[in-house]
Amino acid sequence: MKELSSAEVRSLFLRFFESKGHKIEPSQSLIPQNDPTLLWINSGVATLKKYFDGTVVPDNHRITNAQKSIRTNDIENVGHTARHHTLFEMMGNFSIGDYFKEEVIPWAWELLTSPEWFGMDPDKLFVTVYPDDDETKDIWLNKVGLPKDHLYDEPDNFWDIGEGPSGPDSEIFYDRGEEFNDPDESENYPGGENERYLEIWNLVFSQFNHLPGLTDNKDYPELPTKNIDTGMGLERVVSVFQHAKTNFETDLFLPLIHKTEEISGQYKYGEDDTKDISFKVIADHIRAVTFAIGDSALPSNEGRGYIIRRLLRRAVLHGRKLGINQVFLKELVPVVGQIMISYYPEIADNADYISSIVEAEEIRFNKTLTDGLSLLDGVIEKAKNDQGVIDGAVAFKLYDTYGFPYELTEEYAVDEGLKVDRADFDKEMKAQQDRARAARSNNASMGVQNELLTGLKTPSQYVGWSELTVEQAELSNLIVDNKLVEEVNTGEAQAIFAKTPFYAEMGGQVADLGTIYDESGQLVAKVTDVQNAPNGQHLHTLSVSAPMSSGKIYKLDVDRPYHDAVSKNHTATHLLDQTLRNVLGEHTTQAGSLVTAEGLRFDFTYNGSVPTEKLQEIEDIINQKIIDNLPVSWIETDIENAKKLGAVAVFTEKYGETVRVVSIGDYNVEFDGGTHANSTAELGMFKIVSEQGTGAGIRRIEAVTGAGAMALFKLHDSWLAKAAEQVKAPQLSEINDKISVLQTALKEAERQSASLEQKLANQEANAAFANPQKVNNYTLIATEMAVESMDVLRSTADTWKQSTPSDVLVLAANLGEKVNLLVAVSPSAVKKGIKAGELVKAIAPAIGGGGGGRPDMAQAGGKNPAGIADAFKQAADWLQEK
Repeated sequence: MKELSSAEVRSLFLRFFESKGHKIEPSQSLIPQNDPTLLWINSGVATLKKYFDGTVVPDNHRITNAQKSIRTNDIENVGHTARHHTLFEMMGNFSIGDYFKEEVIPWAWELLTSPEWFGMDPDKLFVTVYPDDDETKDIWLNKVGLPKDHLYDEPDNFWDIGEGPSGPDSEIFYDRGEEFNDPDESENYPGGENERYLEIWNLVFSQFNHLPGLTDNKDYPELPTKNIDTGMGLERVVSVFQHAKTNFETDLFLPLIHKTEEISGQYKYGEDDTKDISFKVIADHIRAVTFAIGDSALPSNEGRGYIIRRLLRRAVLHGRKLGINQVFLKELVPVVGQIMISYYPEIADNADYISSIVEAEEIRFNKTLTDGLSLLDGVIEKAKNDQGVIDGAVAFKLYDTYGFPYELTEEYAVDEGLKVDRADFDKEMKAQQDRARAARSNNASMGVQNELLTGLKTPSQYVGWSELTVEQAELSNLIVDNKLVEEVNTGEAQAIFAKTPFYAEMGGQVADLGTIYDESGQLVAKVTDVQNAPNGQHLHTLSVSAPMSSGKIYKLDVDRPYHDAVSKNHTATHLLDQTLRNVLGEHTTQAGSLVTAEGLRFDFTYNGSVPTEKLQEIEDIINQKIIDNLPVSWIETDIENAKKLGAVAVFTEKYGETVRVVSIGDYNVEFDGGTHANSTAELGMFKIVSEQGTGAGIRRIEAVTGAGAMALFKLHDSWLAKAAEQVKAPQLSEINDKISVLQTALKEAERQSASLEQKLANQEANAAFANPQKVNNYTLIATEMAVESMDVLRSTADTWKQSTPSDVLVLAANLGEKVNLLVAVSPSAVKKGIKAGELVKAIAPAIGGGGGGRPDMAQAGGKNPAGIADAFKQAADWLQEK
C-alpha cells in the first residue's frame, strides 16, 4: 500500500470526487452560522444542512469537502484512547437528490482500491450493512464483487438524529492485521469494539423522512429527494497509510509531540504510558484551540469560549505533568500552522495573533492554578478528617472554576490515600450539561423537506436594485396551506412572481414591504414578508384582501420610505464593518447583523468591551464619511475579479459564479446582495446607541442613521432639558456646574451624617462597654446599635480593641429588613481557643443568615431582625460551653 502524507490523502479524496463531477466546498468556519442547534460545526454535513432539508437547492447537486470539526462530548477520553479527538477533519462526498447507492458504493470501492487513488488491498476491506437493506447488500456483493465473508449485518447501521432525513448506512473497515487482536476481546470482528478492524468510512443513504410523531424507522416514508452523505475521518485513514498504531503517530500530531518533548526536556514520547497521555492531550487540544481562535472564537466562561478555556487549561495541567512550568502552548501554534499549511494557510498567516491570545489565557490560568492548588490542599486535609472521601461537588468546583480535570483531582487524592465521590461529581456535571442544553435552541437539528417548494422551479427575476415598482408581473405560483391553488379570495397566501422588486430577507437585511394591485388598479394584497424559496425564487407572503389568480398580471409596488430607511442602515452597516477593522484591527470580523428600518445591529468578534474613546473615534470616522458624500456603486462580476478588487466576503456566505460587489467610494468594497443608499450623504448622520457583549468574545453595536438618529437626539435633548429644570440650570451649558455643586453638598451632608452616626454609636458603645457580662471564664459584651452600616460596627469594634473591656464583643444593627452582626475576640481569648469565625457561624442562624471570618473578627448578615436577642443569648450559651 502507498505511504501518503495527510495532505496527499486529503487532496486525493477531493480530486477523486471532483473527477466525478462534484464541486469542492471549502472547509467552513467552526462557528455555526444561522444554526442555534450547534455549539460547533461537528461533522462534514453540518454546513450543508440547508441542502439536505431542502431549504436551499444547490447549483451543483454533487458536493465534496474536507471539513474541520470539533466535538467535545468526551474530552476526558482524549489521550487515553487511540482515536478520540476534539478537533478532527471529516472528508465526505454528498449527493443532493442526484446519485444514490448504485453510484456511491462502486465509487467508494474505486477510491479505496484503485492504484490511481488510495490503492488499498481489497482483501483488507470489510463492510457492514443494515440487515434490512437488501439493495445495498446486492450492490456490494454483485456489482462491486465484495466476498460474502467480508460483508456483515449490523443492526445499528441506521442514521437517525430526529425529525428530518434519515436512512441506513454502510460502514467500511480496514483490517490492520492479527497483531492488533486482543486475546481478551470478544468483539474481534468488523463493527465490534476492537483495534484490529478500523472503521475508515461511513456511507449514509438518506432515503427516509423521519416525520414528527414517528418512532419506528419502518414507518418512515420515502424522501421526495434522496441524498447521499458520507464521512471519512482524515486522522483515522492517515493512520492506515502511515502504519501508525494510533492517530497520534502520524504527521498530523507527531511534530507537535516532538516540539513538546523539546520544551519539556525531561520526557520522551513512547517511554512512559502515563506521560504519553499528556503528550497526546497537549497535541490534540492545541490543534482545537488554534483552529477555534483562528475562526474568531475567544476564551471565556460560557459557550464556545468556555470550551476553549477548558482545553487550554487541560493542556497546561498536562504540561505540568511533563515538567513544563512556564508558558509554552503559544510555541505550538506555529507548528499547527505548518502541519496544516497546505489546506489551511490562514492558520500560519494568523499564528502571531492566535499565539498572543493563547499566551494571555495561559498566563491568566497560571495565576488561577496557584489558587486552585491551594484550595485542593485544603480539600485534601478536610477529606483526611472526613472518612477519607473528597466531596464530588468540591471536585466539580475544582473542575468548573479552576479547570482541574476530574482525573487530576483523583490522582492527587490517590497519592494521599483518599477517594473522590465520583457519583456526586457526575451528578454536578449532568446538571451543568442540562443547563447548557437548555440555553441552546430547541429547534430540530435538520428540518423536514418541503416537497412542494423543493419542486417549484418556476423562474423569478429580482429587479429591486434598480426598480421599486413593476407594472406588469405575472403571478406564477399561488400557495395556500402548502398547496398550489389557482385562486385565493382573502387571507394569507404565498406567491412567486415572474418578476419582482421586493427584496427577500437575506444577510441580516429584512425583507421589503409593500402592496399589490390588479390590472384595474384595485389593491388586492399587502406584502408582509419575502423569503428565498429552495430554488432561489422570491417567495412573497401576502395578506390578501381581494381575489387573486395564478397566471394573471399584477402591479408590485415596494413601500419606498421603508425600503429607503432599511437601505441607508445597510450602507451604515458596511461603513461600521470597515471602520471597526480599521480602528480595532483586522482580526475584528463580522459575526452577524440585523438591518431594519429603525436601525442596525452589528455583532463582531472582539476580546473585551470597546473603550469609550474608541467608540467615539468609530462614530466620528463614519460621520466624516457621510459628510464626504461618498458614492455607493455596485457591479456584477466573477469571484476572482471580485477578489482582485479587494472585496471582503462576509463570514461563510455562499456565492455563485457571478457575484455582486458593492463599493462605498474607495473606503469599503464587499461582496453583497442587499440594497443601499445612492451615496453616504443620504444617511444624514450616524449615532451609536449601545455597545455590549452578547457571548464569548462577541460584541454588539446598535446604531441609528437619518431620521432614527434625529429622533434619538431629540430624546437626548428632552432628557437634558428635564435635568436642567431639576438642577435649576438656566442654560444647558451650566448643568455640569450645577451637578458638581450638588455632589459637593451631598458629600458634605453624608460626611456630617456619618460623623453624627459615629458619635451616637460611641455613646451607645461606652454605655455597653461599662457593663460586660460574665459567662463561664470569659466576659461578653452584646449590644444592639442604632446604626445604618457595617462600617460603623467595624469602627466601634476598633474602639473596643483599644481597651478590650471584654473578651468577646457581639454587635448587631437592625436595618429594617435585614440584620448585620459583628463578632470580635480579644487576643488572649483567641489563644484560649475562642474564635470569632466559629462564634458568628453558631449564632447567625438566629437572624436567618450566615457568615464567617478570622479568629479575631467575623461578621454575618441575615433577614430576621426579631432574632437579635436570641443571637445574643446563643452567644452566651456558646461561651458557657467553652
